[in-house]
Amino acid sequence: MGILSQVIFALILGIGSWIFAGRVKFIRRNIFLGKEQDLSDNPSARWKQMLWVAMGQSKMVKRPVAGFFHILIYVGFVLINIEVLEILIDGLLGTHRFFAHYLGSIYDVAIGFFEILAFGVVVACVVFLARRFVTKVPRLQMNELKGWPMKDATIILVVEIVLMGALLMMNAAEQVLVNKELMEGHGSFPVSQYLVGFFSGFSDGSVHMIERLCWWFHFVGIVVFLNYVPYSKHWHIIMSFPNVYYTPLKPKGSFENLDYVTTEVKLMMDPAAQPPDGYEPPAGFGAKDVQDLTWKNLMDAYTCTECGRCSSVCPANQTGKLLSPRKVMMDTRDRLEEVGRGIDAAKKAGTPVEGRFEDGKDLHSYVSAEELWACTTCNACAEACPVNINPVDIIVQMRQYQVMEKSAAPSELNNMFTNLENNGAPWQFNQMDKANWTQG
Repeated sequence: MGILSQVIFALILGIGSWIFAGRVKFIRRNIFLGKEQDLSDNPSARWKQMLWVAMGQSKMVKRPVAGFFHILIYVGFVLINIEVLEILIDGLLGTHRFFAHYLGSIYDVAIGFFEILAFGVVVACVVFLARRFVTKVPRLQMNELKGWPMKDATIILVVEIVLMGALLMMNAAEQVLVNKELMEGHGSFPVSQYLVGFFSGFSDGSVHMIERLCWWFHFVGIVVFLNYVPYSKHWHIIMSFPNVYYTPLKPKGSFENLDYVTTEVKLMMDPAAQPPDGYEPPAGFGAKDVQDLTWKNLMDAYTCTECGRCSSVCPANQTGKLLSPRKVMMDTRDRLEEVGRGIDAAKKAGTPVEGRFEDGKDLHSYVSAEELWACTTCNACAEACPVNINPVDIIVQMRQYQVMEKSAAPSELNNMFTNLENNGAPWQFNQMDKANWTQG
């Protein structure tokens, strides 16, 4: 590889990394638009949780077929990146198979294993495409996936097939050149050896050109894919690890005691009462927009891989209600992206946003009241999620806004609230009659 090629390689790598870093910075800023939440307790339990759920894929295998093929892609992605590291070194230094000179026979075994994994990734991607378009798994056909989400999932699977194909074709072309003693041989090729016949009839120069084209295509494809990932559902490959680590360790379904609500009620009931030292009245109750959610809620939104396991176990969804927990997470992410772009546009225009971003819309513009009140808060969705996302937490905070700010609870709940206020119980009879059921 000549010096010009090394310079071009370095430029592509540098520009791609710079663009990727800018997108990561945008996502990080968006996540921390959310309210503060301390999730730093018990680090040992958090590390254990991350190793078991995110790295160990423990919740994925509860559905064996999808779990097996997902693990195949996951392991392939992690280990094949070692070969990508070698490509980076070769591209920058102008070498060829840099690690071969240091690892010897271990390198041969590693390359052979990587080829088997690459073939496994291709098979898994084909299976996942078949599940979407042939067998049409119900959770992959829901309304929220129509349009771009379905295209996004298809692009990811096709790109992974093409990248693995380029890697195997590159190795096959190299074997042809090695067999003709036109290139030094390194590695074992248990899969690509069956592609060697493709090059019969090609001149030596053509084979060498194909080998180089596949090498460059694989590298450039990885850089392009790297910058596509943060815009797609595939971003979970990065976010799943911190998201699982920061999962609240409290039991699912437990509610936080809102001290500021208690304080506000006490101040309202007793005109002589004094607010606690340093107390600041809340700006509002519940979640009107994404900035009212916690940063962990917003991290959940960016971590969602749109697999639909949450919606497939949701009792409301199964009985035909409008609610889909997956859609709640997708809507939260879409609204957060919109807010982030609005903040950046205002800053670019010279009118930086001070405080809340306002554009006449909010999260309730995306998630309807019908969806919110269909939720039974059973937490089946949170239990089913492979990366510990909790849609119920967002739904409950949005409900709080509906009730405490808009007085827009369903009529059944309003009747209960009235009974609680007048009778001290959810039922419609006088407090003096509460114990009548014990008589006789």
